Amino acid sequence: MNSILGINSIRFFVLLLVQVIICSNINFLGYINPYVYIIFIFLFPIRENRMILLISSFLLGMLIDMFLDSGGVNAAASVVLAYTRPILLKTSFGMLYEHQSIKFSNTEIGSLITYITFGTLIHHLVLFSLEIFNISSILLILKKTLFSSIFTIILSILIIILFSRNKK
Repeated sequence: MNSILGINSIRFFVLLLVQVIICSNINFLGYINPYVYIIFIFLFPIRENRMILLISSFLLGMLIDMFLDSGGVNAAASVVLAYTRPILLKTSFGMLYEHQSIKFSNTEIGSLITYITFGTLIHHLVLFSLEIFNISSILLILKKTLFSSIFTIILSILIIILFSRNKK
């Protein structure tokens, strides 16, 4: 149990630092900005209490909002992603989720890509909708969501594949 807590604590702080120090300074063409901190929410253990996931997602989002002075939009988007996570897991992994036997290092790459893609799109749509908060700018919201999501999905999948330990 302590190793799970330790791994998640390290993952929390490393992703927080990577987001604040590196990824927040990437702004390509005004639309592409990766948000890799959501990997913490994606990889949070399935058997853990859901309330712990919601609280830690809120704390992660709030810390990023404090560092980036973004007014709470990351916290809101992180909580929405954490709240919809069981639906995403059931949609992407099916019976593996119902038996709570998902190990992300051993899952099929297609299911992992589906899970990361839908989660990233939900997170980014909420994030940019709250950031811009103007219905007349719906095309800008969708454009920022699409381009940032593509870059975030690619980075997230690469990071998960590179740092997962295959125990085969």
